[in-house]
Amino acid sequence: MCAPAAAADRTSEVLFSGRLLRVLRRWGPHGPREVVEHPGAVAIVVTDEEGRVLLVRQRREGPGRDLWEIPAGTLEPGEKPYACARRELQEEVGLSGKLRFLGVVFPTPGYSTERIFLFRLVEGGGAPRAQHEIAEARFFSAEEILNMARRGEGDGKTLAALAFLWAARAGFPPPSGRRG
Repeated sequence: MCAPAAAADRTSEVLFSGRLLRVLRRWGPHGPREVVEHPGAVAIVVTDEEGRVLLVRQRREGPGRDLWEIPAGTLEPGEKPYACARRELQEEVGLSGKLRFLGVVFPTPGYSTERIFLFRLVEGGGAPRAQHEIAEARFFSAEEILNMARRGEGDGKTLAALAFLWAARAGFPPPSGRRG
């Protein structure tokens, strides 16, 4: 067991520190809670001329299998979300272009500090191709993506990003200001 923070500041204790994550025990008004400290991430929606959404298939160790999801990646130390989104889009599917900010979500606020900054590729693109850790990349219709979610195969950040995209298409105003 790791030692708690200084006695005068018993707000957190490091239980584990790894390459990407730290697990803390934080004391709050309801007692101690374990919190996963995460550097944050980005996710990018890419659509084709038919309105289908680009998903990539890659291995995810949490569920222990491959998942289909929008291109995404973790922020590097000091990296701005917009720069990270451009980098990840290039690294995962070989695309570049103008990005528009969609919003920010906390995917698991009950136990994690992770924030995911959501973007949409609005200009540029080309033919996506799977690269690096990506097994496959292809476009899916909204119906196909929703059916994946109904079968328990949905990815939370993908569904959140699509909610933002579909809300904008339905006339909801875009977020004010540029993030990242």
